[in-house]
Order: sequence, then structure tokens, then C-alpha cells
Amino acid sequence: MHEARQYEKRDTNAVKCSLCNHRCSINEGKHGICGVRINEKGTLYAATYGKISAEAVDPIEKKPLFHYFPGTTSYSLGSIGCNFHCRHCQNWHISRADLETARLRTLSPEEGVSRAVGSGCASISWTYNEPTIWHEYALDMGTLARARGLGTVYVTNGYITEEALRELAPMLGAYRVDLKAFTEDFYKKVCGAHLQPVLDSAVLARELGMHLETVTLVIPGLNDSMEEQEALIRWVIEHLGPDTPMHFSAFHPDYQMTDRAGTPVATLEKIYEKAKALGLHYPYLGNVYHHRYENTFCPSCGATLIERRGFSSQPIGLDGTRCRNCGETIAVVTHAG
Repeated sequence: MHEARQYEKRDTNAVKCSLCNHRCSINEGKHGICGVRINEKGTLYAATYGKISAEAVDPIEKKPLFHYFPGTTSYSLGSIGCNFHCRHCQNWHISRADLETARLRTLSPEEGVSRAVGSGCASISWTYNEPTIWHEYALDMGTLARARGLGTVYVTNGYITEEALRELAPMLGAYRVDLKAFTEDFYKKVCGAHLQPVLDSAVLARELGMHLETVTLVIPGLNDSMEEQEALIRWVIEHLGPDTPMHFSAFHPDYQMTDRAGTPVATLEKIYEKAKALGLHYPYLGNVYHHRYENTFCPSCGATLIERRGFSSQPIGLDGTRCRNCGETIAVVTHAG
């Protein structure tokens, strides 16, 4: 196995992991909350280094990222494990899998970059399960990827520590972070985590120069009140900026949360309209296909800039990063390839 980064050795062969904000103390022979960082004789190992459970060429819009290399594909990789225990997890079959029973195959960082280039992708995404716990592998692959001119994407719950995120910063281009709710109670009861570290990591990602987009899965009865959503939107505008794309996605019952119905489209539309009224430039709806609120509009003149249907996109009103109609500069990262 591959020795981990971001940890300290302690007495009696214990270790203290500093990769995510659980900051697990791990005794010999045990693993952290994530299930994949294991202490063997006082050394912490990244047990899933180079081991993948999923590999695909996805539209970048599927992440979802709407302002980072729009219209391109992203070479996407996942493994197993997670540092959250979300009751509504849609990828629970890999996030809750264990090393003994999971069906994993080996892929070196070099081969991953070669496959990304060979498939014509503009970026590599670490996704499907939580990439924070894949730190060493993503760091090695991402460093190689950037040298080859590829973009790099984390699809993350945002529970990474400051020191770990700073280590990734030279290679990480886009930080697509879940803001699962805007209450500590939700994070504790539904995810087994805390809210503030997620907010802190989003602010730091912005400060480190990463492209940032947020996703909130709107769950009826848990985080769908207009008061909570308005508070979240205001926080994003104040701390991340009004140009931050925010995706508000429809929930569907899954895993351990089958006790409530899916999100009404009308609820999402109200949140979208509130976001626009508060001054957010780029709100979007998710999991609601063929809706006009998937499109990108100029925040100055209202012209349609990028038209979307599902995961396909068509730029119809952009000249580079400017609105063709009024000349407004649009907060989008385009791919030159």
C-alpha cells in the first residue's frame, strides 16, 4: 500500500490524520471514518491509492460544472469510501463499500492521464465517491494532468482541511462543492459532520484561485424552507461572490431516505427566482431536465449565453468570455483546445 500524506505519528503506534476535518485519531490496526486510511504498525496508508471502482467519460455538465470548460468532456474516476455517512447518498454502493468486498481495479496516475488525453477529454474529475480521501492519488495524477494541459476537478463534500487543500492548490483547477444545507443540525443528523468546515473550505478554495461552483440538493422537509435557502444564498454572495454558480437540484428517494417524496419543480423555481432577486448572477436548477433555468443568461442584459438540454450544452451568445449582445464579461473558464 501507499503511505499516506497529511498525518502525524503519535505514541503507542497511534496516528492523527489531518486530511479531513474529522481529524481522526487512528490506533494501530484501525482505519479512519472514511474506511480507507489504515494504520499499520504506526504508519498511515492510503489503501485505495491507484484503485478505482468507476471510470467514465462524462460531459462536464454532469458534475455539474456549467462555467468550467463548458461543452467539453471530463475523464471521471471514482473509488470507494467516504468521510460522510449521508442517509440519502445516491452512490452508496461505492461510498459504503469496504476494501474486502469491493470490486476494484488498478490504474496508475500515468495511465489515467494517458487515458484522459487519448479520450479527447479537456479535464480529469475525481468524483462518484469523496475525492478528499483519495488525496495522494489525485495529487499525483493531477500534477501530471496539469503538465499535459488538462483541467482538474474535485466533486467534493468540502470537508477537506486547510492544510490538505493548500497542498492540492497547485494542481486543482475546479472545486465543485456540495452545500448540503445551511444548518448544523442537518449536517450532524444527516451527514455525520459539521457545517462550518465546509463553508471554510469553500472560502479557501476561492482564495486559492480555484473555479468554484456549489450544489444543494433540496430535500422536502429537511432543507427546503425559503428562509434557509435565502440565508445560504446570501452567504454565498457575501463570502464567495455573486458570480458563483449555484445549482439547486431535485431530490429523489434513495438509500436510507425513502420516507419522503421528490422535490417539486415549483419549489426549485422559487429558490431560483429568490436567488436572482438577491443578486446571484448564475443560479441553476438540477435534476430537472429541459428546463429553461438550466441555461446561462447574461446578468447584465438577460441574453441567453449557453443553452442546455440535460447534459448537452450549446454556446449561442458568447464571444470568448463576453456576452455577444452587450459585451459584459461572463464568469466562465473556457477551454482553448
